[in-house]
Amino acid sequence: MVSSSGTSGWHDGEGAHTLSERAWQEAGYSYTHISRRFRTNFYQEADLVLAMDLTNRANLLNAAPSNEARSKVMMLRSFDPELSHIDPTSREAELLQVPDPWGEEFESFVEVRSMLERAVDGLIATFE
Repeated sequence: MVSSSGTSGWHDGEGAHTLSERAWQEAGYSYTHISRRFRTNFYQEADLVLAMDLTNRANLLNAAPSNEARSKVMMLRSFDPELSHIDPTSREAELLQVPDPWGEEFESFVEVRSMLERAVDGLIATFE
């Protein structure tokens, strides 16, 4: 099961951005989404807590109630086979970030979708 949340409450309770929905639907995905804020009890429910950018990674690590919880926090794009060699604490870590396409054109949402697909394919491959 996959669940999504953010470390800020900017869009709490809102549905997906219309361009995000369009990008996913055009690729054949079907999903529902309501924005919600990350809660510390999610560490207990999750096997992995995947961050999209370095700020969220830092927020997740700072909020972790234990070392066990901290060990679950990873950058999603670190599973992209082309980026898996990058240490999220190195100077190259910026390459692991998923840019937020909010306010951008549709092509930015498609680009983000492609990044996520590569990373998720790499994540799935680690379990095979």
